Amino acid sequence: MSDQIMKSFEAASNENIPALRPGDTVSVHVKIKEGDRERIQEFKGTIIRLRKGGNESSFTVRRVASNGVGVERTFLLRSPRIDKVVVERHNVVRRAQLYFMRGRTGKSARLKQKFD
Repeated sequence: MSDQIMKSFEAASNENIPALRPGDTVSVHVKIKEGDRERIQEFKGTIIRLRKGGNESSFTVRRVASNGVGVERTFLLRSPRIDKVVVERHNVVRRAQLYFMRGRTGKSARLKQKFD
């Protein structure tokens, strides 16, 4: 009974999001509303965290902006605001959360590409 109630509250999954893994380099296209206009903003970076859990499932993307400042942004997997996600490359990683990337700069911040 409670399972049916919980499923009724679940949001529809976004078909524009492919299967993601930590370490993937992705380009996330997000719809942004400014006043009465709507535009699409691209956020390119590496997935450092993937949280699964139904409606609350999310992924965090990290990129290095100008002057070497790291920027992280968390997106909900089921969000209708995400226009599309393009996986640009798969990287070899050995852990689920890549928080160690926060302290790395330069060559040590690179990840090895995975060739399937």
